Amino acid sequence: MKGLKATSVAKKKLDIDSTKKRKADVDATKKGRAKKESGAPKRPLTAFLLFMSDFRKNYKENFPDNKSMAIVGKAGGEKWKAMSDSEKAPYAAKASQLKSEYGDAMQEFKKNKSSSSEATVSGESEQTSEVKDNCEQEASC
Repeated sequence: MKGLKATSVAKKKLDIDSTKKRKADVDATKKGRAKKESGAPKRPLTAFLLFMSDFRKNYKENFPDNKSMAIVGKAGGEKWKAMSDSEKAPYAAKASQLKSEYGDAMQEFKKNKSSSSEATVSGESEQTSEVKDNCEQEASC
């Protein structure tokens, strides 16, 4: 009986070590990811996500007792796969419109971001030169 406990404890230690390694790997991949910039425009919805927003509304009207999002998602996915390209066309058109609007908004954001960062850098250099001038004047007095 004592041998069984020792092996189970050893297995638990191995499991803990392997879990720590997996967590470290996950943390390492998260660190490599670029951080989102505050104020950046949100990415647009895809054609499928636009379809799902409409489908969810209709599904809830037809099945008000259903509370499971998984069932709604599965039903929506099945219907999307069964749809022809002509039925998907309105959603694809709306998605492409949103994508072009997002592209324009992102260009505007990057342009404003670069101009504001240049202004900040030039403002900092002006401030540092003023500080140096003040220090030189005080030192000569």
